[in-house]
Amino acid sequence: MIRIPDFPLAPAMASPNALSVKSLEGCTPAQAMGDAAKGPLSDTPEPSEAPRIPEDVVDAVLTTLSGHVEAVFLPWIADRFRLEWLSVDDDRLGMTRFEEGSAELVRRRRLRLDPGQVTIGLHPALLEDEALYRHTFAHELFHAAGLTLHSELHDSLTNEVAPSPAMKDSVLLQRMRSAVLDGLKVQEWSCKTCGYTWKRTTVRRPTRCLKCARRL
Repeated sequence: MIRIPDFPLAPAMASPNALSVKSLEGCTPAQAMGDAAKGPLSDTPEPSEAPRIPEDVVDAVLTTLSGHVEAVFLPWIADRFRLEWLSVDDDRLGMTRFEEGSAELVRRRRLRLDPGQVTIGLHPALLEDEALYRHTFAHELFHAAGLTLHSELHDSLTNEVAPSPAMKDSVLLQRMRSAVLDGLKVQEWSCKTCGYTWKRTTVRRPTRCLKCARRL
């Protein structure tokens, strides 16, 4: 499952993506799903139409996974996934849910069997950013195909098929970063050497003072 404080900042500011996990990293069985907490994008309008499947991304994901033994569900996934909107109150940009349950999912992975129904959910806010929509969809489809861990392979293939937009090019990522920063306890940084104080604009703690360049 992708949580907004991790996923949007990760592609633009860090790697690999840090996602919340259940029995399999990045994915969740149906019974593991609960009501999501109200997220920072809850002011997003409710979509009037069903989410669009980017067919070119589907084709690219399937082609890219050819020959990768980790993609245990590749032979079936094109016919097994469905796409839905997450609630606007959700704190995730996307999620992958295997409907057969945790124990059955583990068994089918081990035996390389048909995964059954797989649901991919996308946050409606992604309608504001086509590049991030495609990136998030590809990210989740790679999970659905069997790359359930957030590995270097998963990240590199996702960015190969549908690169994430840079923070400076995405109003949605900037909006999400602001929401994360507003919720942090520390709102400013101070230098003990020169006494200079400045407003926090990054999630990570800076290593040097902006004024005197001494280490913090």
